[in-house]
Amino acid sequence: MRMTSKIEAFVMHCGEMGSRWGFNRTIGQMVGLLVINESPLTANDISETLNISRGNVSMGIKELQSWRLIKTHHIPGDRKDYYAPDGSIWDLATRVFEERRKREMDPTLSLLRTVMLEEPANQQEQFAQEKMFEIHELLETVTVWANELQTMKPDNLKTLMKLGAGVGKVLDMKDKILNNKVAK
Repeated sequence: MRMTSKIEAFVMHCGEMGSRWGFNRTIGQMVGLLVINESPLTANDISETLNISRGNVSMGIKELQSWRLIKTHHIPGDRKDYYAPDGSIWDLATRVFEERRKREMDPTLSLLRTVMLEEPANQQEQFAQEKMFEIHELLETVTVWANELQTMKPDNLKTLMKLGAGVGKVLDMKDKILNNKVAK
């Protein structure tokens, strides 16, 4: 399989972005390649296209399956496994966010809860606990918000995202109106 220069640029960029998404360059390239291919690919197709070892592809497939980002297809009469994205772009993005929350935010929240339950031994620990409480509250709020976003239909989520800064302006206006009522 031969990639055009545009497709190759995209796939290589996905590799660079892989570390920001929570996995390595090769796995990022594999995701990019699978997402933009109309048909499922075999491990050999992936290996040849990306010029990486078959063993590296096998490890990447296992990692992508653990993230629930790809699914296996079987073609009647063909013994090979074929791989394709497991859902829409929105589904994949949601799973990446969910996995990152499990791997990064949940352990942090657990540590913060444990530390905050202990009595501070001195003023330094008291100050530190207050800051940890602020961090905990922020992460809890982000987690609740993210969970709510994950239950939204993609069309509603797109609409919400398009509103973007407009929501902030509405909230600022609400605050001004409420502050004017309080001042009167």
